[in-house]
Amino acid sequence: MPFYIRKSVSAGPFRFNFSKNGMGISAGVRGLRIGTGPRGHYVHAGRGGIYYRASIGRAGEKYQSRTNAPFKKPAYTLPNTDPVQMIEIESGDVLEMRNEAYQDILDELNAKRRQMRAAPLLFWATVIVAAVMAIFLKPEFILIGLLSPILWGVGHALDAAHRTTVLLYNLEDNIQTAFQQMTVAFDRMSKCHGKWHIEAGGAVKDLTTWKRNAGAAYLVKKKPTSLSYALPREIRCNITPPSLKVGKQTIYFLPDVALVDDGKKMGAIGYTDLQLRSQDSRFIEEGRVPSDAMVVDHTWKHPNKKGGPDKRFRVNPRLPICLYEALHLRSESGLQELVEFSKNGVAKNFIATIHPLRLKVVQAPEIDNTPQIPPPDETVAS
Repeated sequence: MPFYIRKSVSAGPFRFNFSKNGMGISAGVRGLRIGTGPRGHYVHAGRGGIYYRASIGRAGEKYQSRTNAPFKKPAYTLPNTDPVQMIEIESGDVLEMRNEAYQDILDELNAKRRQMRAAPLLFWATVIVAAVMAIFLKPEFILIGLLSPILWGVGHALDAAHRTTVLLYNLEDNIQTAFQQMTVAFDRMSKCHGKWHIEAGGAVKDLTTWKRNAGAAYLVKKKPTSLSYALPREIRCNITPPSLKVGKQTIYFLPDVALVDDGKKMGAIGYTDLQLRSQDSRFIEEGRVPSDAMVVDHTWKHPNKKGGPDKRFRVNPRLPICLYEALHLRSESGLQELVEFSKNGVAKNFIATIHPLRLKVVQAPEIDNTPQIPPPDETVAS
């Protein structure tokens, strides 16, 4: 409303107007004044205590033509935050995973792992010496620099001699047959086109989150994992066992124990203490469907309460529901891992091959304390 009554103070040709927003100044003749104030420039007209004022722009503001932009109906979206409490699936300290028959071997392996490696020590020592000599313009720094890869090789040989444990297995016929069957089942898992390690999971408890996640009742956080045949770097053995990468840990399935390595420490779990369980897993796949996966149903990216498509969403694709298989590995000593495979049935077959390896009396492999590395024609399980 442009009409108001306001007190003012005049000083010569200038008039100062006071308000709660600040002070303004104007100049002109009676009944018509031009001024500026906290709200910008204005034209002030009126007499007898009743005035009219029209704003003509703010100080320092350039004139811009204003046009009304066409109204666009906003797309219907849901909040981005998932109110799902994700529970981490993580194993405990590997030092708590100790098999009675493997105690001496674990003590030796962990003691050697704590030793300082000679290879990087010698390498960086020569690099630092060469750098210091180069600063002081000593021509010998070139020779010292050329020695660094040679000393790296010498240090690597010293590490192989002092930080390596050699295990020699002499398997009975029934155990060798059972171990070979286990590796065959392991190969079937490794050939799956989809292999994932489940890091965390949480139940969906509200309708909004259920709609946003394609009607899933349970959410998981998973990453691709790898299955291979390998050994820890401190071990040389006449058998190369299957290995499963599960987050920070790697599980090596030796003939008598499952060796757990977290990169700093190692533990061992006897197969009698290793609890394995497989379960069908219906997974709503938003990415590429593995070629060996079985599609059992379909759903919508954003379903309604009845399971049909929610028409409020312009982008609402139809998603496949795949029948995967989950493998749960746990032990009373702290192992807690969950992996998932795109082909159903492979984990169940693997569990069946572990049972013959669950011996009541487990004899640890012989330790060869000689620093020699086994010949290249070592036996590789397949």
